[in-house]
Amino acid sequence: MIGMYSAHSQLYLLVLASLTTVFFALPLLLVPLTWARLMRWRIPEDTDLAVYFGRCLGAFVVGVDAMGFLGAFYLERQQAIFEVLYFVSISMIGVHVYGAWRKIQPITETLEIGFYALLLVLTLLFQPGVAA
Repeated sequence: MIGMYSAHSQLYLLVLASLTTVFFALPLLLVPLTWARLMRWRIPEDTDLAVYFGRCLGAFVVGVDAMGFLGAFYLERQQAIFEVLYFVSISMIGVHVYGAWRKIQPITETLEIGFYALLLVLTLLFQPGVAA
């Protein structure tokens, strides 16, 4: 089951990196409070810290997406980005489960648990070099 779509791993990385760059990385990096409002976070008046953290997270996601693009075009780099995707999906599931358990996040963030679980499953399915 793992890697059963490995023949399409390049396309998977291109699509994933493109979508997350457009919908997550760049908005978090460039307009974090607008993104937060769309995700239904209540923004306090003093937003300097929120902007700082948003830009840091956005820069991180841009870096992960850059690795995705490199992995899509340089096959010898694919294993590294898949390992990063495993880490990101598992850690983000944990972060969002914790926030849901503590009831400290809006429902849109809790729903992201499903997104990261799907990302983990897809990454397992597209794992290169496993299926024949």
